[in-house]
Amino acid sequence: MRYSVSKYIQNVAVFKKQLMHWANQFDTCICLDSNREQNLNQLYASYDLVVAVDAFTSIQTDYEKAFEELHIYQSITKDWLFGYLSYDLKNDIEELASTNFDGLQFPELFFFQPKKIFLVKGNEVEMLYLNMCDDELESDFEEISNFQTDSLMDKNNTSLEIKPRISKDVYLEKTAKMLQYIQEGKVYEANYCMEFYAEKATINPLAVYYKLNEISFPPFAVYFKKHQHFVASASPERYVKKKGTKIISQPIKGTAKRSTNVEEDERLKENLSKNSKECSENIMIVDLVRNDLSQTATKGSVVVEELCKVFTYKQVHQMISTIVSEVSSQTAPVEILRTTFPMGSMTGAPKIAAMQFIEELEENKRGLYSGAIGYFTPKGNFDFNVVIRSILYNANNQYLSFSVGSAITSQAIPEMEYEECMLKAKALFEVLN
Repeated sequence: MRYSVSKYIQNVAVFKKQLMHWANQFDTCICLDSNREQNLNQLYASYDLVVAVDAFTSIQTDYEKAFEELHIYQSITKDWLFGYLSYDLKNDIEELASTNFDGLQFPELFFFQPKKIFLVKGNEVEMLYLNMCDDELESDFEEISNFQTDSLMDKNNTSLEIKPRISKDVYLEKTAKMLQYIQEGKVYEANYCMEFYAEKATINPLAVYYKLNEISFPPFAVYFKKHQHFVASASPERYVKKKGTKIISQPIKGTAKRSTNVEEDERLKENLSKNSKECSENIMIVDLVRNDLSQTATKGSVVVEELCKVFTYKQVHQMISTIVSEVSSQTAPVEILRTTFPMGSMTGAPKIAAMQFIEELEENKRGLYSGAIGYFTPKGNFDFNVVIRSILYNANNQYLSFSVGSAITSQAIPEMEYEECMLKAKALFEVLN
């Protein structure tokens, strides 16, 4: 079904940039960058960069029967598929609703079967072309290798007036209300988020992506384009990966700022690792993920490989746990997604109650934010990130949005939660201003 050729790359950094600019010419493209040269501790990274362009077939739907339709599409194509699951697909899994304001208006699920795929690893790129266009492979490689990128990097940004969806005072009121629900025993932990947005925004999405990526070099960066819908994501978090019969989930809970002073930076990292509140947040989500994975796992196979380990990124220190399981080779890949979605780190515990209170207290529909972007392989393996630290843009209505949040637990202090949100928003503001 696909013709495969591998090519040697002389200068990987230059080729990656040329490839992404070339890909951006298409109506539909996706670029997934692990930034592996800056994140050498990625135990489960498969590729340095994955780029897919030009939809041969695709699926787009709202939440109703979304996972069923995705299962049929994935089962029939048995090919590489790239796309996203929006947070609001929760409504397909549980008796939930999403009635808040939606400025972005992204489809709730979208996947496409690309005509052309590029898998970059080390100094090699594997080009996988559908047989219908394999005669373009050599000319494409030559075009990419000679592609001039400088002229395309003009930002073209309007002066953006970025507004918070809610004021600080309202944020403090809402988190206090969430704390009340926790104290009443209705929920143990809930991830409360707020949106920042700009209207009448004109940007160069690829330039925004580059700037965002260079600020943080995250392990799950994404540039996504679907006609007039764009995502520039600097996500540090994996939602779930399937490799053969092994399932890997890596929730993040716990964030600390970096310092330019080496000793101070090490102290901040150590303080995070010993912070009882952050550790309890992380452990609650680990328990939730263990429960989610157990729905498809073979008996006794759910294991916590790493608990509350602190990793350092360019902007922040993050506390990450790794939970794995084994599944039967007969288990449908989409069923693993359906039984674990949305990611526990972006909901809370118990998950359904947390999502109900999130819907009540948040002012906007999350949409793709806190959903997942990734891909399936022909063998039914997959890898998906969590859509956080991301700028979402609808060029058609010129609406730009990003959201930040934190986990509210019984130990939460609303003022400090607000500060954590502002820390997470810092890089996004830097990029857009």
